[in-house]
Amino acid sequence: QVQLVESGGGLVQAGGSLRLSCAASGGTFTINGMGWYRQVPGQQREPVARIWSDNRIDYLDAVKGRFTLSRDDAKNTVTLQMNSLKPEDTGVYYCNAGLRILMETGWSLREKWGRGTQVTVSS
Repeated sequence: QVQLVESGGGLVQAGGSLRLSCAASGGTFTINGMGWYRQVPGQQREPVARIWSDNRIDYLDAVKGRFTLSRDDAKNTVTLQMNSLKPEDTGVYYCNAGLRILMETGWSLREKWGRGTQVTVSS
């Protein structure tokens, strides 16, 4: 069973930095795309940053220039470095991956989510 395990997050003052990491593990798989979403109460979950298999990276306009997403293929891990954090960056951050998983019936496409980690930026 492929799982996404998140680490990082926490409380920081505005202007500070945090780092989020997400590791995919379990079973045999390849990664089509992997990244982070965030959600605040009462709002829809929104994509923050995503890296694709061709190394293209997409960022939410609001985080461009402040957040950097990187990937470690050997560890099946993505890391989101968040700098110059703002109170509006506060939310629950979820790791997301589009995977091609080897199952008993053959290869199958699946989307996986992490459990989420809280990021709080105080003003």
